[in-house]
Amino acid sequence: MAINYPDVIPMIAYEDGPKAMDWLSSAFGFKERARMLGKDGRLSHGEMEAGDGVIMLATPTPDYLAPRRHREACEPAQKWSAVPYIVDGVLVYVDDVDAHFAQAKQRGASIISGVEADQYGRRYRAEDLEGHRWMFMQRERELARPESQEVFDRIARRPRADLGEPAADPIKRERRVRAS
Repeated sequence: MAINYPDVIPMIAYEDGPKAMDWLSSAFGFKERARMLGKDGRLSHGEMEAGDGVIMLATPTPDYLAPRRHREACEPAQKWSAVPYIVDGVLVYVDDVDAHFAQAKQRGASIISGVEADQYGRRYRAEDLEGHRWMFMQRERELARPESQEVFDRIARRPRADLGEPAADPIKRERRVRAS
């Protein structure tokens, strides 16, 4: 039987790959698909399934610092990690976001935001044991491709009051677009 791979696969480094695979399975419900260890016990290649998706993992070098430890030593990383969004993270769709949230929290995930809902779905944000950020979302409805683009455009243009951004001036934006 051939192993199928999706068109896009996140590849995530972990300081302790084998421990991360065990934790991701326990806390987030991912299913282990492959685990290859080097002679030194480091994870040279791992694969986990999340729904129809695949995530690849490895421990690239003993010198690698995961996001949580990187933030401890790097002031800019501390600043950009202070926001409650998913910065360099992965979005995973789940069938029951409330049950998923409860399991992740009970197994030690650092919760960035509790379950929130809007017209497109229910979601929460969390960090794993090494500080990688994840968003788990339950779809409320499927969006057609043009509608998805409209939603993205609307979200992308929304001013960020929490960052002190002023409301967008649609006339100035129109001029910039025409000038391009």
